[in-house]
Amino acid sequence: MRITIAQLNFHIGNFRSNLEKMKNAVDAARKEDSDLVIFSEMSVSGYPPLDLLERKEFIDQCQSAIRELLPVSHEIGIIAGTPTLNPLPEGKNLFNAACLLYNGEIAAVVHKTLLPTYDIFDEYRHFEPNKSFHVVPFKGEKIALTICEDLWDDQPLEQEFGKSRLYTISPMEELARDNPGFVINIAASPFAYNRIEAKKKVFIRKARKYHLPVLNVNQIGAQTELIFEGGSMIVDARGNIRHQLKYFDEDIYHFNLKDLTGTPGKEESKPGKDYVPMVYDALILGLHDFFGKMNFRKAVLGLSGGIDSAVSLAIAVKALGNKNVHAILMPSAFSSETSVTDAVELSETLKVSYDIIPINKMYDTFTKALDPYFKKKPFDVTEENIQARIRAVLLMAFANKFGYILLNTSNKSEAAVGYGTLYGDMAGGISVLGDVYKSDVYKLARYINREKIIIPENILNKPPSAELSPGQKDSDTLPDYSMLDQILYHYIELLTPVEKIIQKGYDKNTVLKTIRWVNQTEYKRYQAPPILRISSKAFGAGRRMPLVAKYDEPFKK
Repeated sequence: MRITIAQLNFHIGNFRSNLEKMKNAVDAARKEDSDLVIFSEMSVSGYPPLDLLERKEFIDQCQSAIRELLPVSHEIGIIAGTPTLNPLPEGKNLFNAACLLYNGEIAAVVHKTLLPTYDIFDEYRHFEPNKSFHVVPFKGEKIALTICEDLWDDQPLEQEFGKSRLYTISPMEELARDNPGFVINIAASPFAYNRIEAKKKVFIRKARKYHLPVLNVNQIGAQTELIFEGGSMIVDARGNIRHQLKYFDEDIYHFNLKDLTGTPGKEESKPGKDYVPMVYDALILGLHDFFGKMNFRKAVLGLSGGIDSAVSLAIAVKALGNKNVHAILMPSAFSSETSVTDAVELSETLKVSYDIIPINKMYDTFTKALDPYFKKKPFDVTEENIQARIRAVLLMAFANKFGYILLNTSNKSEAAVGYGTLYGDMAGGISVLGDVYKSDVYKLARYINREKIIIPENILNKPPSAELSPGQKDSDTLPDYSMLDQILYHYIELLTPVEKIIQKGYDKNTVLKTIRWVNQTEYKRYQAPPILRISSKAFGAGRRMPLVAKYDEPFKK
């Protein structure tokens, strides 16, 4: 049997575009004499459709799209992902399904068993889990057809606290009773730089346990904050990765099934990638697709002369093109001269248009208007935030007047501890670096400069500062980022208990202060823009914390 894997970039609800891509892939597979072409999870509708699944007209369009694929299935099988109706009156209305189309008919339908409800997933909200198991016969072969999580029943959890096993049933264990010849796994598994190797191990483990080839087809592309890296893989019966499709790009691959069951040839597994280049590619794809799928054209951002806005600008130019990005420099009385010259140098290196709008007079107007009410109270965070909010007003004015989308440039370290101004530097339509710790922002900058200097060395070397008060530095308020980011990673990604973080050798007072900041500033993050997600635990939909909870009990010992 000859098989084609089609790793494509689908757009939620854009049925015409999705079908066109699928039909083109079927044509390519037919030219290669393939017997079967495989698409990713929810390929017809795009994933995740979220509450669009509650709309009848959306489900009708999904069913219509499947019917439209039937005429192109003559003499070639097509496996496509789609929601399907549950005919039974009890339970939920829908299944997350994989349909095998062949010779103008729906030859088989398989439903997803394991419906994830952790992190960004909430599939039980819409779908009924499968309760019956059967292999799919096709051209003399028996296929164990699984959908994403159905092969992840034994995934190890990295958190310090939580379940050691997510599920009590193994769909593959059930399917193995029917002696399938190989496994197909269609997936929409989002990118997390710290989970890439774990994904590979899942498919390798399954191949070795059942002595079967595993064919994984993962979605590519970005849907708002979620980024899907692709990286679909073909694993032979001995657990060797024979071929892996591209990361962060569409890819189609044709192969013969018999080559995976005989004596293994040379393994084609790509070497493990340094996570920084992967994060860079992910952010570019995320920003590119956010603009492209929303039909946005141009971006604007505030360029301060600091590392965060510099990296954000470089990524935006790569994702959107330099003609589609505009920078605004807004120096105040507290801005250093080098911040302005560094920002100008970067803009000219990247060939982006820019304007310089000093905010001194606007700031003076605000403070003079408030003087009678503030009654000579000393300068504090109030005046700092006024500057940030003036800048946000200017940026949004440009966005409204010229049709720009404002890019937020705050990093994850700042967002975690609340080191940002609501309605000021936290404003934006999409956050480029909101899931990137400050330490990694510097790594991204050095990666951007790997071939030639793009971001001025002065930006990389000077102490980070918001420049909102005389001589201000981040270190006046925050711990050193190398320490802060490690504490945050343990607390946010790994869910490590506070006492255990301290036991790892971090200063107790620093840990307690950091955790208090995280817990007390949840209300700020609740109002933040969508964040391009590149880790296993980003702020936003995947981390749902109460705003008014009492968090201080662990600190009273």
